[in-house]
Amino acid sequence: MSVTAEQLIDLLRSRGLKCSFAESLTGGMIACGIVDVPGASDVFDGSIVSYSDRFKIDVLGVPEDVIREKTAVSSECALAMAKGALRLSGADIAVSVTGYAGPGDGEDGTPCGTVYIGYADKNGTGFVKKLFEGSREEVRKYTQSFSYELVYNRSADL
Repeated sequence: MSVTAEQLIDLLRSRGLKCSFAESLTGGMIACGIVDVPGASDVFDGSIVSYSDRFKIDVLGVPEDVIREKTAVSSECALAMAKGALRLSGADIAVSVTGYAGPGDGEDGTPCGTVYIGYADKNGTGFVKKLFEGSREEVRKYTQSFSYELVYNRSADL
């Protein structure tokens, strides 16, 4: 199921919920899609673009040992980013994205298109690992779309 930003905003508004994001590989693309929709401020207070490891650590509270031992492209980092975004925003659900958009693979050999999408809400935390195929721009757009779908589906239980 593909969920548009408009559909996501309508659902969140009908349920009285707010979302936030912590974005790495998308660099603000997820938030941009949300704020392109009139009335987005009803359900969206903000997003954190945490492209560098230092920013993930200093702002979102990702433990340094997670970055050092697991790398920024890991489930552990995605979970910590989502928890940090939820804590900072006070939203009902936070979603984070970290991965390799390309054009090349990660230094550790992780394939281009590998993306971890983390989430945190009152019902818990979790992550999804995806391997998107395509250009750098396509990987980023797939990540944006999947993030909307994840928030939409998680919101049903909040």
